[in-house]
Amino acid sequence: MTDLLRKPVAKTGKVHDITPASANWGYVGFGLYHLRPGESASEVTGETEVILVLVEGKATVSGGGKDFGELGDRMNVFEKKPPHCVYVPAGSDWSATATTDCVLAICTAPAMPGREAQKIGPEGIAYVQRGKDANTRYIYPIAMEDRDVADSLLVTEVFTPSGNWSSYPPHRHDEDNYPEMTYLEETYYHRLNPAQGFGFQRVFTEDGSLDETMAVSDGDVVLVPKGHHPCGAPYGYEMYYLNVMAGPLRKWRFQNHPDHDWIYQRDNPPS
Repeated sequence: MTDLLRKPVAKTGKVHDITPASANWGYVGFGLYHLRPGESASEVTGETEVILVLVEGKATVSGGGKDFGELGDRMNVFEKKPPHCVYVPAGSDWSATATTDCVLAICTAPAMPGREAQKIGPEGIAYVQRGKDANTRYIYPIAMEDRDVADSLLVTEVFTPSGNWSSYPPHRHDEDNYPEMTYLEETYYHRLNPAQGFGFQRVFTEDGSLDETMAVSDGDVVLVPKGHHPCGAPYGYEMYYLNVMAGPLRKWRFQNHPDHDWIYQRDNPPS
């Protein structure tokens, strides 16, 4: 099994704990808790900022000295309701106590203290279509660069219909060369509907130094340290993923693979 594919380490508690050290990179961290009613999770943010995403279920959440009360109303991620999220700054802490079965994602990246803790969504997070035909997918841009809610983190959710492709045409953001491209590490937390399904993700560079194709199951995480990273959802199964990106600059600038950019150009002719 490639080291880019990370399986859950448990069924309950903290099932993913990906750090920059364990990923062998410099910026992105990703954790995931499965909590039963009454169970709690808490962490100190240290030198990272955090965006908590209630993927499923409800929990009372506090962080950065603020009590946000009970959050969440999406009991199954494929209900496609906008997510409830909380930003917690560096140099503070957070805690969450599940009031129902709960899946809580912990998105982290380096930051300096100083920002205020705040709730993100569900208000103001629009459900946006990207692509067309079998390249259609739907996005909840939780914390992209148009929202000044973080120093480093970029976070988004993507729903890919049965039989469709996503993160496609293949694109990369692995050079610190703004404005042409930004260096952004990225994690993909995958879910499938029905849950016994599978999907595919390929991570590859143009020079062939990295070329891994992975079958992803419900609950898996894929690391994207560099290169192109398209996903495919087989017929009969919807794919969801939660993306976490971070790098030296909080901007998302990418380039399509030169062999496949014609697809984008055909679908987006000059007006």
